[in-house]
Amino acid sequence: MKVLFLAHSFPRTPEDPVGSFVLRLGAALRPLGVEVLVAAPAAPGLPPHDTFEGVDVVRFRYAPRRFETLAYSGTMRHQVKGSWVGRAAMLAFLAGSFWNGLGTRRRFRADLIHAHWWYPGGLVGSWLKRWWGTPLVTTLHGSDLRVAQSLAIARPVFRHVLRRSDRVTTVSHWLAEGVTALVPDVRPVVAPMPVLPGLFTPPAPGSRRRDRLLFVGKLNEQKGIGVLLQALARMRAKPVLDVVVGVGSTPEDARPLAELLGVAGRVEWHPLLSQAELAQRYREATALVAPFRDEGLGLVAIEAQLSGAPVVAFRSGGLTDIVAHQQTGLLVPPGDAPALAAALDRLLALPDQGEEWGREGRRRALATFAPEATARRYLEIYRETLGLRDP
Repeated sequence: MKVLFLAHSFPRTPEDPVGSFVLRLGAALRPLGVEVLVAAPAAPGLPPHDTFEGVDVVRFRYAPRRFETLAYSGTMRHQVKGSWVGRAAMLAFLAGSFWNGLGTRRRFRADLIHAHWWYPGGLVGSWLKRWWGTPLVTTLHGSDLRVAQSLAIARPVFRHVLRRSDRVTTVSHWLAEGVTALVPDVRPVVAPMPVLPGLFTPPAPGSRRRDRLLFVGKLNEQKGIGVLLQALARMRAKPVLDVVVGVGSTPEDARPLAELLGVAGRVEWHPLLSQAELAQRYREATALVAPFRDEGLGLVAIEAQLSGAPVVAFRSGGLTDIVAHQQTGLLVPPGDAPALAAALDRLLALPDQGEEWGREGRRRALATFAPEATARRYLEIYRETLGLRDP
């Protein structure tokens, strides 16, 4: 079986965390007899063709180099919303993606198209489906649903893509409910993305640090960095907070608030890390704090669990699929800084500072998010879409 992946976010190097779950799925499908070709956008310094872990990627040009800024920066929506140049670049992006997809047909006759994110990939996939008659699977990851929920102008396109898709999948139950609320006649299948258990492993016994919290993500309201800093200022305990800054942000987006709250001396800022470097941070942390709201799934929470770290998170979005309250971590009401502070104090006051919760979290994460399990689930979806019987 041959499957064409359409993705606007894909690793630029084997160590790049950006869109790494797309690569993980493609690599995990190979042993099951599925050949994957990824169509992804170009960026400065990237070759037009590459191969990672046996997965081929072709990158398409869509503008002069200095205007090819929509992908990999985490700012696509803001660029398109904020300027006519950004909108023009997006039109060129859609055209380039479609033309590149047509070009893949010469050497890769896909049996099925798998679009990651309904926009732009799903929209381009719907055009390719109409051109070729090839079945289309569209997966929503979270940020794309928020676009449809918040922008009325996007909803007709959203409905068009989902109704043109032969299968719609989401990476969490919360996302599936959000899709059905907007398009009642579409019933998504919940099928999460994989993470690497061999990379995200627990530390040696006794080597995890005490009173060391970790946050990984963009420094914006949706990721909850402001609420976390407010909680840090309210805590009885005085832990250190490591902040790994996600793509599209800089420490200056949150450092002034940390200084205003008097916690700047307990916050250490780190740039976007490679997957291996991030895995080491998880192993060292007492706990991951994920105060995210309306998160599609929360892959960093899964990575932390695989690394044996408990997770303290908001009871919001796909995080409720990951964190089992008082079994693998703690869940608190979204946006509630006092409740978050109390939960963190509670965890740090435990004799083992949540290590038992971390062990249980790893056991559950392996059962649900390991590459073999997720790849088998998607192979089943592909076969159903193509009308194939089990061999």
